[in-house]
Amino acid sequence: MSSVRQHREGNGGPEDTGAAAGSSAQDAADLLPGPVEVRRSRRRSRTVTAFRENGRTVVAIPARFTRAQEREWVGRMVERLARQERRRRPSDDGLAQRAAALSERYLGGRAVPSSVRWSSNQGQRWGSCSLGDGSIRISDRLRGMPSWVTDYVLLHELNHLLHAGHGPEFWAELASYPRTERARGFLDGWSYADREGGRPQSSDEESDD
Repeated sequence: MSSVRQHREGNGGPEDTGAAAGSSAQDAADLLPGPVEVRRSRRRSRTVTAFRENGRTVVAIPARFTRAQEREWVGRMVERLARQERRRRPSDDGLAQRAAALSERYLGGRAVPSSVRWSSNQGQRWGSCSLGDGSIRISDRLRGMPSWVTDYVLLHELNHLLHAGHGPEFWAELASYPRTERARGFLDGWSYADREGGRPQSSDEESDD
């Protein structure tokens, strides 16, 4: 089960209070991978914010919240983030259907993978293609990115079923996709931002008390 940690933010910076959140917050934590961290801030009066940061879910709440309010808002915001991520990330079946449509449109239907799935163990790669069994794996780091970026990565890996390396024929084939250069630039920029500290996915809501 995911752990829940608390921090209090004031003029002196974060301070670990060592308190544990209630069971409802921990139940909500199971909806997303990694731990859930609750940050209390004296500078925050009404707004509650939740975002993904370095593999964990962070929920920032006003310092004045009671434990009951904390449990309620952590559960509410984690569920909201989980819904957002489900919308942003299609299923494996949806990914395979998208790959088939892209192959038909841009590669004449010649690239036919044995399977197309999301993967959490791609490391720094955006995707991979196994020429041995024809399987394609797409990094789940792409979730939440524009669909045309995911389409580019899918096409890149589909193209490897036709061209093993990155020679002139590979890039000539991929040039049929009009957003190739834009998508490559987007991913290069994202990778640079990750190295410099990451890009959180956020969800904001105001408390109603």
